[in-house]
Amino acid sequence: MNAIELGPLVLSGERLAIIVGVAVFLLGSGLLASRVSPRFNGWSTVAVLTGLGAARLAHVVAHWSYFVDDPLRALAVWQGGFIWVWALAPAVVSAFLMLRERRLMLWAIAPVLACALAGVATERLTSGAEPVPAPSMTLSRLEGGAVNLAAVDGRPTVVNLWATWCPPCRREMPALAQAQDAHPEVRFLFVNQGEGQATVAGWLEEAGLEIDNVLLDRAMAVPRHYGTVGLPVTLFLGPDGRLAEVHVGEIAPEQIGAAIARLR
Repeated sequence: MNAIELGPLVLSGERLAIIVGVAVFLLGSGLLASRVSPRFNGWSTVAVLTGLGAARLAHVVAHWSYFVDDPLRALAVWQGGFIWVWALAPAVVSAFLMLRERRLMLWAIAPVLACALAGVATERLTSGAEPVPAPSMTLSRLEGGAVNLAAVDGRPTVVNLWATWCPPCRREMPALAQAQDAHPEVRFLFVNQGEGQATVAGWLEEAGLEIDNVLLDRAMAVPRHYGTVGLPVTLFLGPDGRLAEVHVGEIAPEQIGAAIARLR
């Protein structure tokens, strides 16, 4: 669900779509370079690099309020966050400057369309989320007591699956903690995977994080219920407790905010 497991590597649907789209574009451009004109070799490289940069820059500008305090986070491309329509402009400009002939520029449309179709199809096939209901299981809270995951209180729920040994989990935790403070209308559950109370409490204290609803899933039953692979994974549940959206891998602050807005 929402990810492809390749040995030790786990790719979300979005990341796999990027890889497939770029691969199809380069393959198509390579064929044109060998059969039509060698100019397509240089153009394809420039188009990919400038297209990725433009798509990322458009995302940063559109969500600038999330980047203004930490502009260097714009370089954290592994978090995802691209507005792909803006990749078209560099491809067109570079084609005009590097291919020069109208015949070659018309040929360039083929790999661009193939890239778009392959990327969209890959993401559609890998990024769907079935409306699975929350599991009927009770987990111990780090701060005492227990929580029944199937119990709903009319609020949407964000469930973060994490572990202290997972670097992306540690990096995204401050953003999730801030989101919990900023959205009291949303229930947040931080479900630790496979670790003991002392380990989890010790890391939170060391990191200086104060988070409510830290749950201990020693048997790692929650990811089995939802069929997710890898860590971290963030699940977004509707007010009825059914799964609405899944984010695999490190999640950025603007992605948390956008997903919560979609839950409303």
